Amino acid sequence: MASTDLSAFDKAAIPNACSFRFGIVVSEWNSEITHNLKKAAIETLLECGAKEEHIISWNVPGSFELVYGCKKMIETQSLDAVIAIGNVIQGETKHFDFVCEGVTQGIIDLNVAYDTPVIFCVLTDHTLQQSIDRSGGKLGNKGVECAIAAIKMAALKQL
Repeated sequence: MASTDLSAFDKAAIPNACSFRFGIVVSEWNSEITHNLKKAAIETLLECGAKEEHIISWNVPGSFELVYGCKKMIETQSLDAVIAIGNVIQGETKHFDFVCEGVTQGIIDLNVAYDTPVIFCVLTDHTLQQSIDRSGGKLGNKGVECAIAAIKMAALKQL
């Protein structure tokens, strides 16, 4: 995938997703951004053959809660991949660093502990404009890229 267009992919190079089940855990914080990421992820999964009834979506309050939401989803649903969608915008305090590091490490830990891949779709930007640019703006939509990653990892899981 091209780094300048997060929405670009070659459909012919993507496995058909018709037999896969996907989970999406979405942060409600910065919902205008996370909604756009979720929408693009679902549209991409469907475009690549996933069935609407095979896509489960849960909301959590913020990005820090994504890890627990993904863990619960993995433990209670039969899924081939989970996409964790969030958005953290840097402010004036260290909170940004703690949330970003915690979510990143938490998703790493889930990928090590479970046999269900968890895809990191958390925008960690300096400004709201950067987040807008990456959630359907001039750089495309990271939700598309993460949906493609989820399909590829679901196929890898089948090996």
